[in-house]
Amino acid sequence: MKTHTVVMIPGDGIGPEVTTATRKVLEAAGAPVRFIERHAGIAALDRGTDDLLPAATVDAIRQHGVALKGPCTTPIGKGFSSINVALRKKLNLYAAVRPVRSLAGVKTRFQDVDLVIIRENTEGLYSGVENQITDGVIVSMKVATRVACHRLTHWGFRYATHRRRQKISLFHKANIMKMSDGLMLDEARKVHEHDYPNIEYEEVIIDAGMMKLVQDPTKFDIIMCENLYGDIISDLCAGLVGGLGVTPGANIGDEDAVFEAVHGSAPDIAGNNLANPLAMIMSATMMLNHIADRRQDLTCRQASERIKTAYNLALEDGQKTRDLGGELGTKEFTQAVIERL
Repeated sequence: MKTHTVVMIPGDGIGPEVTTATRKVLEAAGAPVRFIERHAGIAALDRGTDDLLPAATVDAIRQHGVALKGPCTTPIGKGFSSINVALRKKLNLYAAVRPVRSLAGVKTRFQDVDLVIIRENTEGLYSGVENQITDGVIVSMKVATRVACHRLTHWGFRYATHRRRQKISLFHKANIMKMSDGLMLDEARKVHEHDYPNIEYEEVIIDAGMMKLVQDPTKFDIIMCENLYGDIISDLCAGLVGGLGVTPGANIGDEDAVFEAVHGSAPDIAGNNLANPLAMIMSATMMLNHIADRRQDLTCRQASERIKTAYNLALEDGQKTRDLGGELGTKEFTQAVIERL
C-alpha cells in the first residue's frame, strides 16, 4: 500500500488536542498517510524561532503538496497578522472550500442543509492591506484582479461539475462596488456561458442572500463569493447545522492544499478536554478525498468513507461533545468514533 506524506501543523490553543484526536482516528481507520510535524504561529515562536510562519513549514508543504492544519491564534485589533492569510498567499491557495451539511443526531432549526461555500482566498478586504493616511484615518484596500476572479470562478464551476452539484449562486455587492465585485461577476458569466452552461447560475446581492439563507437554506447549493464575504457566510452557515465544531474546510491551489477546521484556537478551553474534534476529523476526510483525486489512490477514499460512517453513527447514537448538547470530552468523542470504525 502506498503511503502519502502529509505535513501536520498542530497550531495552538485547542489545535494540538484536535489534531492529536484526528491522527488517532486516521490511524484506526487505516488511512495510508504518515505525518511530518511542522509549526506556525505562536507554536513556532514557542519553539525558539523568530518567524511566525517558518520557511521550513512552507517548504515542507511545497514538497509534499498536502497539509493538515490546526487553528492558529490571530490577535484582535493589534499584534501580528493572520498566519492563515499569510499561508494562503505564500502557497497561492486561492480556493477555500467549506461544506456545510446537516448531521443526524444534531438537532437544529433546519435538518436538510447541504451547502458548499467556495471563497476566493487571496484578495479582497480580507487580505488585510491597510495603511494609516494620517492620525485617525485608516484606508483598507479591496484589491480584485481579473486573474484571481477567473481562476476562482472557473475552479468553482469545475468543482460543481465533478461533484454533481446543480447550481452556483454568486453572492456579491456589485450594485455598490461596481468595479471590484463587478469583475467577479464578469468572469463568472464568461465561465458559465463558455465552459459550464450545464450548471445553473444565479447572482444574488449579498444582504438579500443572507436573509434568504436563514429563511430557507435549501434554496442554495453552492455559494461562491469573494474573500471577506465567504468568511462571514461560512460562519453563518455553520450556525445552521450546529456550529463551528461540525464544519470542515480546505484551502486549495493548483499545486498545494491545506485542510483545516473553520473554527479558531479557543485558548479559553485549551488543555481542558472540552474541544470538539469533529470539524478537524471532517477536514481530514476532505484531505483523504483530495489525495484520492490527485494521486488516484482508492484506499484514501475508502478510509474517508469509513471515518464518515463512524462519526455519523456516533452522533446518531447520541455521542456528542458539549457544544452539541452532549457530555463527552475531546478524548471520549474520539474514542466513540474509533469504536465505530
